[in-house]
Amino acid sequence: MNAPREKQNLFYLLLGLGLLLTLLPLPDNLEAFRPPWVSLLLIYMSLQGSRPVSLGFVFLLGLLADILLSSLIGLHALQWVVLMFLMAKFSSRIRFSSPLRQMLTVFLLLLNERFILLWVLLLRGEHGLGFYLWVPAIIGALIWPIMFVFLSRLRQLSQRN
Repeated sequence: MNAPREKQNLFYLLLGLGLLLTLLPLPDNLEAFRPPWVSLLLIYMSLQGSRPVSLGFVFLLGLLADILLSSLIGLHALQWVVLMFLMAKFSSRIRFSSPLRQMLTVFLLLLNERFILLWVLLLRGEHGLGFYLWVPAIIGALIWPIMFVFLSRLRQLSQRN
């Protein structure tokens, strides 16, 4: 098997794992602390991939996530398409940044997703959203350095074999 095909298979495997981790049930008091796994994987893949992730693919992945999570249809699709658009614009600047600056950038990208969610929830008439709306962006930024190193090593191992 050639190297680009193996990288693509690893990408699909990681996205499947990210969706599985997103679907994994957690107790109600821990649900707000679930990291945005798929968003973090998409950020990593757009930073490390030689070819940008297609917006159409991300849109379909978001629709699939909306169906699997029984959420508002199009919510994840919108969040992830905006995320990938921003990554396409700024990935060359982010790629060679220091780990601290990358962590801050990932936080801002995940915060953007939370603002989209806030906007949709306010349009639906929901109020009293509070601090827990923002926690996944904080958690995602905090685990980013560990996840980046782990995924980089996994990618290096897959390229050797």
